[in-house]
Amino acid sequence: MSRFFRTYPLITLWRAVLLFAVLMLCRVVFTLYNLDIFGSFEWSEIPKLLYGGLRFDIISVCYAFCVWILFSLLPLHIREKRWYCNALYWYYVVVGAICVAINLSDAIYFRYTQKRFTAEEILFADNSNSVALMLKFAAENLHLVAIGVALIALLVWGYRRKVTPEAITTRWSYYAVNSVVLLLTIVACIAGIRGGLSRMARPTAIPYSLKFATTSSKANIVLSNPFCIIRTIGNSVVTTPQYFDSKTLNQIYTPYHTPKADREFSPRNVVIFVMESMSAENSNYLCADLYADDSQKGYTPFLDSLMQSGYTFERMYANGKRSIQALPSVWGSIPSLVEPFVLMPESLGESRPLPALLREKGYTTAFFCGSERGSMGFDAYAISAGFDKCISKEDYEKAHGYNDFDGYWGIWDDKFLGFMGEQIDSLKEPFLASVFTISSHHPFVVPEEWKEHLPEGKTLIQPCAAYLDQSLKMFFNENRDKEWFDSTVFAFVADHVSCEHYAERTNYSPGDFHVIGLLYTPDGSIKGRNSEPVSQIDIMPTLLGILDYDKPYFAYGRNVFDPKSRAITVVYDNGVYKAFTDSHIHIFSEDRVTEIYSIADSTLTVNLISSEYDKDVENYIKAYIQQYYDHAERKSYVVPANFSADNSSR
Repeated sequence: MSRFFRTYPLITLWRAVLLFAVLMLCRVVFTLYNLDIFGSFEWSEIPKLLYGGLRFDIISVCYAFCVWILFSLLPLHIREKRWYCNALYWYYVVVGAICVAINLSDAIYFRYTQKRFTAEEILFADNSNSVALMLKFAAENLHLVAIGVALIALLVWGYRRKVTPEAITTRWSYYAVNSVVLLLTIVACIAGIRGGLSRMARPTAIPYSLKFATTSSKANIVLSNPFCIIRTIGNSVVTTPQYFDSKTLNQIYTPYHTPKADREFSPRNVVIFVMESMSAENSNYLCADLYADDSQKGYTPFLDSLMQSGYTFERMYANGKRSIQALPSVWGSIPSLVEPFVLMPESLGESRPLPALLREKGYTTAFFCGSERGSMGFDAYAISAGFDKCISKEDYEKAHGYNDFDGYWGIWDDKFLGFMGEQIDSLKEPFLASVFTISSHHPFVVPEEWKEHLPEGKTLIQPCAAYLDQSLKMFFNENRDKEWFDSTVFAFVADHVSCEHYAERTNYSPGDFHVIGLLYTPDGSIKGRNSEPVSQIDIMPTLLGILDYDKPYFAYGRNVFDPKSRAITVVYDNGVYKAFTDSHIHIFSEDRVTEIYSIADSTLTVNLISSEYDKDVENYIKAYIQQYYDHAERKSYVVPANFSADNSSR
């Protein structure tokens, strides 16, 4: 038995566990050092914080020590050589010491910046004084230095350098058995970094820490280095361009909104459908010209019927081309520019998205998604945005069994939307419910029993779009007689356009951002067509306007029913900013508008910069960018307590 514990896998495992213990101790020190910032803790919070911390420590070890792990288990006799063992030992100690130093330095650094140590500090430090500053901080925090030395000494002692590892087998099976061990270890490391091996698992991002914390501030406890450093290498450093002084900036554009003083909050239920890949080109109502000579008049007849009786955004544009960019835009009116917002360390700053604002008004809030819990990091952001609960594939299967999994992403849309209706019945009114549909995603499959009832389509997504449309119709038919239905505002918007393009114009801007968007009220109180350029970030302020929300709030978008708001939509695409106005597309690069095209110029061939240049539009783009990065740099997405409404949007 003693020989078994001296085998290479067990010795390596012991040394890895020691790393986890040291990183967790660093986290405890970090927390205690900044306890006044984090505030009080409930006992119930601590297990979740520790579990989340362990998840991030696993990723840190897999990142920083992958070479050491793999070379420790290399199925070759060279690993038994003294020089080889010494090299592994020094790798372990040196890298471990760096991890300890960075994590403990974070305890000091966090007090000044309210953010964890990232690649920004490593790659963009002021080299002329960085060493002097490090020595100064070390002298002022000798107790942390002592703790660091003790933890490094623990790594040295615990490494058990004098223990001679033994192979699992020395017979003919040596190479086969040790190769299997190495392969399994590689798989485990990949799973550790990605957060799992399923196709829905995605590499863990910084905002995933929100899943384990009750506040965005405490989410920093869950994080660890070198995870924060390695995952932010290559990310753009947040710097705010200084186009205008603060007074001029707020006069041109501000994300602070102040409702009229005489407004009285009028609560209504709100249901938001975020639809996977529902490009506007799927709708005959929005793109009738595409289907003029086609017997198949679009693939969204039900949504088209709602557009005719509701309020239609004829030019609704997605904020980006990835699902991860959609939810902050829809729920929080926070766009993504150069980097997806939720992947920025700055996204952990204080914010008050729509769910949080309505929850403060007594709303019950719930997010629905038919994929696995944790998939795409949606539930982490949903919880941070203010949703009381997240209902997923696991909840559906607990209630309805395991026969409705699509084999790829989650529960079929028709089944999960039916389940959503059941769950809404139990929500206390008023409520906010939002669902992210999944069945119109690649590889574009539909339930077998639906195939003969759906149009064949000319692209892979069109039958899926028709399937989602019919699933939505079923949801409405099943729920329209319920008490909550008539007092509900329904909002529909796609996350982005589909990778499957039907029309040529979908390959070019603004067609490659043009998605389905509409509002519907069963009582017919909101009707009409909006031909202005609008974006996902306009949904939150528009809904708050419908509810007569009566407090200041933060949003980059606008209430489309406010006649004073300016109809300009700005997106970031392939290294440039694009501003969509009533009649033109303005291309902004570096510090100026360089190209202008007519909206009718679907292939962007005729540059009208010489005749259509508009200084006001250029200034709007500059102010929008400056406000975005100013707030990102400050990690603040709320209206300050001392805010004056003189220059705010309404």
